[in-house]
Amino acid sequence: MEQTNETLVRDFVFLGFSSLAELQWLLFVVFLLLYLFTLGTNTIIISTIVLDRALHTPMYFFLTVLSCSETCYTFVIVPKMLVDLLSQKKTISFQGCAIQMFTFLFLGCSHSFLLAAMGYDRCVAICNPLRYTVLMGHGVCVGLVAAACACGFSVSLVTTSLVFHLPFHSSNQLHHFFCDISPVLKLASHHSRLSQMVIFMLGVFVLVIPLLLILVSYIHIISAILKIPSSVGRYKAFSTCASHLIVVTVHYGCASFIYLRPKSNYSSSQDTLISVSYTILTPLFNPMIYSLRNKEFKSALRRAMGQTLYPDS
Repeated sequence: MEQTNETLVRDFVFLGFSSLAELQWLLFVVFLLLYLFTLGTNTIIISTIVLDRALHTPMYFFLTVLSCSETCYTFVIVPKMLVDLLSQKKTISFQGCAIQMFTFLFLGCSHSFLLAAMGYDRCVAICNPLRYTVLMGHGVCVGLVAAACACGFSVSLVTTSLVFHLPFHSSNQLHHFFCDISPVLKLASHHSRLSQMVIFMLGVFVLVIPLLLILVSYIHIISAILKIPSSVGRYKAFSTCASHLIVVTVHYGCASFIYLRPKSNYSSSQDTLISVSYTILTPLFNPMIYSLRNKEFKSALRRAMGQTLYPDS
């Protein structure tokens, strides 16, 4: 009977940038430019890889999927955030919040497993270069991406269901700029230790399992590199992994800080700052790290630009 007298939460109010009210126009301009640059950069990367047959290799297939994933990830969060920066009413419906959480978790979890697949790709390329094209055929690459998406879908579905089956009767003020797990859980009227433990264990599964797979890949990679007699050969072999290592470090650093902390250490201001980095800056830098460090991609980009600007030459 008590719950019938309480008002169910029908929407949530975002308060992520409420302390920066006087800077919201500036934030809007900065985030809009970064978002457009991210879309443009990823579009160029995807188009170049699709158009240039020299880049139709497993590594660039995974890079294409990564760029698509980053583009979709920002699309789930950033447009709504930009609208809210200019709006007085910064709300999202209960169902809309659930959809946003499910979608960004699906893309984020898939991203973790995709990085593990990319680590395996580099392991095969360095440890078995003569059999690389056989071991990493198109079917294998598609299968790895499908497995990453299946894991991401399962984890996001279970997590979102657990969160939004909780009762929300009290405050609807969300101290964040999108529907992330910890800020939404804080608004639940009560939740069992079991659901909290399941959500934490799913986070461990998504972050720790792919990271362990990546570590195993790099143990084999380092072992193979150390067997290369020349220092130039060792440098060239390791340089093909440098971009992947940078992306892995950034991804797991941000994600672990957000999702693998004790709940008592939750800080809305810290989380907002970290979340801005992995929802806006990371999707911008990840594909650029892969492409701008790669001479093969830069040559393909110049060829594509030449064909576009001078089609008759």
